[in-house]
Amino acid sequence: MDDAVYKDAVKKYAKGYSRLQKCLTVIPQKAWDFKPAENEWSIREIIVHLVDSETNAMLRARILAAEPGRTLMAYDQDLWVSQLAYSKSDTGLALQALKWVRKFTSAWLKTIDPSSMHTAVHPEYTVAYTFEKWLDTYANHIYAHIDQINANYGLWKQQKSHK
Repeated sequence: MDDAVYKDAVKKYAKGYSRLQKCLTVIPQKAWDFKPAENEWSIREIIVHLVDSETNAMLRARILAAEPGRTLMAYDQDLWVSQLAYSKSDTGLALQALKWVRKFTSAWLKTIDPSSMHTAVHPEYTVAYTFEKWLDTYANHIYAHIDQINANYGLWKQQKSHK
């Protein structure tokens, strides 16, 4: 991975939490439990998903650094949403956890040599899971969910105006 590409991806990753915070500040709390459809996530559920995803991401990155060839843990994100009661979770605590885990990983990413990273086995992929794949996935992950949050909010406002 080119050094400039790496630094840009790390910057994008590092800014993810503040972008999420900025997005959430304009959305009233009463919109956070709105679900666009039965099988879609609310803003609250998205926030809690981000914490679980981020803690898994932190561990996956460290495995890529320290344990070549190891199999990474996969998980069923939809099952976690329902079975772990995301809809009842404290978003204040979730956001704090997300902030600090992302901050910790961001700082670590600035200290490593990306060329020294290894590959791992990811149960959802047929090819070796690389650090480059990890960074691309997690640098963009939070932004995809910001789009989802904004879409939820737009639908919530639309429904509210029709009542």
